[in-house]
Amino acid sequence: MRLILLAVGRLKAGPERELCARYLDRSAKGGRALGLSGPDVTEIGESAARRPEDRMAEEGAALLAALPDAGAVIALDPRGAEMTSEQIAADLAALRDRGSRSLSFVIGGADGLSEAVRGRADRLIAFGRATFPHQLVRVMLAEQIYRATTILAGHPYHKA
Repeated sequence: MRLILLAVGRLKAGPERELCARYLDRSAKGGRALGLSGPDVTEIGESAARRPEDRMAEEGAALLAALPDAGAVIALDPRGAEMTSEQIAADLAALRDRGSRSLSFVIGGADGLSEAVRGRADRLIAFGRATFPHQLVRVMLAEQIYRATTILAGHPYHKA
């Protein structure tokens, strides 16, 4: 199953980008033995529209256009369910085992996700109720993808 990280905005050079790349590289290496490929990263440009609802609509249309035709979608949304790392790993394994061709993790822009994107998602998850910068959310998601691969592989990293 192909893993995809789809996000509005671009990570600029710096520590967040380096840390994100490190976790994604580790995920790719560990995921191969688990029947996972990627994670591939697709960045969508931020909308320049003036009104938040217009920005969300434009970014949402671009996100939907970038999603594979078939495959599961998990979107990060503050109204989503809070999940443990074990639950994320179990979801990933269940989708893989059911033959899903891909799993896309979607991070919206500063204004959030459009209703169209929320409606397309198979699951909405949140990393708590606090607000985090998008750069850190991307790092946190990359780490959780890596952690999921270590859980599925029985690796001790998860216990650290």
